[in-house]
Amino acid sequence: MHATVPLPTSDVDLFADDVLRDPFPALRQLREAGPAVRLTAYDAWILPRYEHVRSALADHERFSSAHGVGYEDRFNAQMKGTVLASDPPDHTRLRALLSDKLAPRALAKLRSRITTLADDLVADLVAKGGFDAVPELAAVFPVTVVADLVGLTEEARGPLLSFADAAFNTFGPFNARAAASIPAVGQMFEYLNTVMVPENLDPDGWAAAIHQAADRGEIEAASVVPLLSAYVIASMDTTINALGSTILLFALHPGAYQEVRSEPGLIGPAFEESLRLESPAQGFFRRTSRAVDIEGITIPADTRVLLSFASANRDERKWERPQEFLVRRNPVDHVALGYGVHGCAGQGLARLEAHAVLGALVRRVSSIELAGEPVRKLNNVIRGLASLPVTVRAEGQ
Repeated sequence: MHATVPLPTSDVDLFADDVLRDPFPALRQLREAGPAVRLTAYDAWILPRYEHVRSALADHERFSSAHGVGYEDRFNAQMKGTVLASDPPDHTRLRALLSDKLAPRALAKLRSRITTLADDLVADLVAKGGFDAVPELAAVFPVTVVADLVGLTEEARGPLLSFADAAFNTFGPFNARAAASIPAVGQMFEYLNTVMVPENLDPDGWAAAIHQAADRGEIEAASVVPLLSAYVIASMDTTINALGSTILLFALHPGAYQEVRSEPGLIGPAFEESLRLESPAQGFFRRTSRAVDIEGITIPADTRVLLSFASANRDERKWERPQEFLVRRNPVDHVALGYGVHGCAGQGLARLEAHAVLGALVRRVSSIELAGEPVRKLNNVIRGLASLPVTVRAEGQ
């Protein structure tokens, strides 16, 4: 049993604009403050160190997702019945609905098509010599792939991106960003209820599989729309933001990009390093089911606890030179995509998409340079870019 130690507290506001632009100094302060820190700006605690974040992700009995993984109860209620906002055995049953479609065997069948799609898109952009790597590449590719897999018609795809950003804003506290996102979230639920219905869907796609499970009585009808929202949003936003961040890191670190070009086997490790360094989902909340002791600090029962993926992935106790982009590090035990039962269900697909796009760039582009100031997108949960103007030189030029 640990001896009682002084209670670490912090008045940092992790959801303030300046902190969202550059959260890493604040997260470092929190790691130094203690293994568990009470956030006085909110009714919540944070776990900022790798060891405890990973342990909490693996401990759904004490750190429960069943109340929702956001901060606000009103928004958590909308998540009820989703894969994100459930614990085993409910979580196991819900996750099984699409497990066959996300399994390695199913993804292997997609590899050729995804590789061709990425190569064609990158070839067109490289021919222009310069482009905005977020709206023209990172955002286009996952939407195309996911909309195909979900089984959406071309006409029905347009609003998906704005839905994803808005939904993740509501996972944080009720600040101006969350308030501004409410209309888009309302539109998202209307879209899921009226557009993403069986008659508009490919019967072999993800969305149809969820409707079919409800028809068979495997899930409640009320779970269909929340499940659709969770799968559609999570499967796009993470990949889009991770791709944008990786291309930015390659532009900022030309030596690292040349290393990957000379050794294409480093594409995978470089992407994992980007996920670690610029975690696309900065963290999610849990609720303690009982009092929890962390190195002598007691977090009370029924307390919101932020599991900070972004902080864990830069923890000096875990990583050497954690602020650096090292393409040979291959940090496969990062927590950017969660861990344990709540490890991202679509992470295999995200990696397949990212490797396809980055592989196409490495084959076709000898250098990537910034052509203007990157514009960061401020979101309560997601770290990513709104704009990344780049100039590229085609291989052989």
